Amino acid sequence: MSSYYDIDAILTDAQKVPCTFELDVPGLGVLDNNAGGDIRKGTQVSLPLWLGGFLAPQTFGGTTSALSIDLPASLAPRILNALKANPRTVDLRAQAPFFYALAAAALELFEEDEIVDILTETFKLRAAEISDHAHNTQGALGEGVEFLRGLDEMERQLFRAAHESSKRMRIWMGEQKKR
Repeated sequence: MSSYYDIDAILTDAQKVPCTFELDVPGLGVLDNNAGGDIRKGTQVSLPLWLGGFLAPQTFGGTTSALSIDLPASLAPRILNALKANPRTVDLRAQAPFFYALAAAALELFEEDEIVDILTETFKLRAAEISDHAHNTQGALGEGVEFLRGLDEMERQLFRAAHESSKRMRIWMGEQKKR
């Protein structure tokens, strides 16, 4: 659980997810660019993750939930297939700046073990590549530039930590050689 004041969590929860209303809701047409109108059953809208996550489990009339949430576009089958094929070539930042955080939040609402496995493997492979670029500054400046541009925020933090660690290790090793 992230902090209430965590800006990354706030920005993640503000990401839009596709939702479909399961019943008619009077007066909420503003969500569908119909101010003063009603939302009809079957209407598809994009809502912030926090709002969709709040409304989806709510039941009205005993059994009917207000809306159903679909997986965000960043977790579409096309993206998942690309991640299965070669995770290093996918620009995660273009999918969502907080890709992993959005995926984790969305997967709290769904039971998708296959997606969890794909994302776990993706993170492991990309973390190794990130570490390599962080420790090898020539790679980060040369052919690795495109890869580094496609890092989501979590991966960027990982890169910064690994790069800083590598830099401090070189400084420490230089001090040890002087002794």
